[in-house]
Amino acid sequence: MATIKVKFRPSSIPSKEGVLYYQIIHNRVTRQIRTRFKLHPDEWNVEDMAFDFSNSRNNNRQHYLISLKEKVSADLARLEDIVDTFEQSGVVYTADQIVQAFSTPIENREFLEFTRRLIEQLNQIGKRRTAETYATTLNSFVRFRDGQEIGIDQIDSNVMVAYEIYLKASGLCPNTTSFYMRNLRAIYNRAVEQGFTMQRYPFRHVYTGIDKTVKRAVPLKIIRQIRDLDLRMNPSLDYARDIFMFSFYTRGMSFVDMAFLRKKDIQNGILSYRRQKTNQRLFIKWEKPMQEIIEKYDTLDSPYLLPIIRNVYIDERKQYKNAAHLVNSKLKQLGRQIGLAIPLTSYVARHAWASIARSKNISISVISEAMGHDSESTTRIYLASLDTSVVDKANNIILKSL
Repeated sequence: MATIKVKFRPSSIPSKEGVLYYQIIHNRVTRQIRTRFKLHPDEWNVEDMAFDFSNSRNNNRQHYLISLKEKVSADLARLEDIVDTFEQSGVVYTADQIVQAFSTPIENREFLEFTRRLIEQLNQIGKRRTAETYATTLNSFVRFRDGQEIGIDQIDSNVMVAYEIYLKASGLCPNTTSFYMRNLRAIYNRAVEQGFTMQRYPFRHVYTGIDKTVKRAVPLKIIRQIRDLDLRMNPSLDYARDIFMFSFYTRGMSFVDMAFLRKKDIQNGILSYRRQKTNQRLFIKWEKPMQEIIEKYDTLDSPYLLPIIRNVYIDERKQYKNAAHLVNSKLKQLGRQIGLAIPLTSYVARHAWASIARSKNISISVISEAMGHDSESTTRIYLASLDTSVVDKANNIILKSL
């Protein structure tokens, strides 16, 4: 537990006022917070570490000292709250963090502003995916708040329940509302760790789980149908189809990974790349269908393998996001054209590859490694409803035995 003391530092010039400072001691580390509170040596009782009013020169001076005492008391209360917040959070903290939390201006203790600063920091250290996720969540929460700021200390269970009601009324599904809640919880927990507020567990009454979703995989015959479509008269649909098929050919490579593939990533018939999501390096044998797609497009002046990022001098991340939006829009159009029951997106290729591999009796462990998953449980999410047909068949056998 940190200790806090008020100390007086006299001026080197005897006739001048000295200054008060706060001494923070935690885990044998001492730090100081200087104040602007000035007084003469005889107005401070060193032994009691308190103001001495007996030597007040006049009423104005006494009022001044009373005012200083009130300000010091307020500062001490705030410092004690900061220490209590750190203690209750259960995280390891330092004397420097206490000083930092105390030195943070009041306006920086607002939740929306804190989130904006966090997003900026994440971008600076290269965690752009997390930054983008938090930015999406922030935009939603700002709409809920009608743009009005809210103090970090004001984030409680009532606010989060009201936000959940707002999201449901907007027609969002439970997984989407949970997505926003989990991100807000992560942001809030950062504020707790940094001493901006004490842990009040504001998310305990809202849903933060993950429901089973409708499988996004399609069977092999649909993949063949998409591959064999004659789209020469519609270049944008043709391009979207090629990106989809390239993803499927490369074991369900994600759009962001395809966007940043470089020509130099192909060496000796092997395509190697590092997944942006997990930083895991994967190796894929270069096959003829992949090469056929590459040869359709002119990327001579580009270091990139696919025509997704077309100008290296413009924000590449923005180009990738715009391309993803365009491709998925065209794929949905393509899906409607062939009568698919689910929206066709680039992600369907990833689910489809996993599900089709499973239908070919390829083990989950092999599929998991092929897709760069951290665990087999993640891979199971990708497996299509073909598994439910096995369960249905088993149930039919049992019912027939009655």
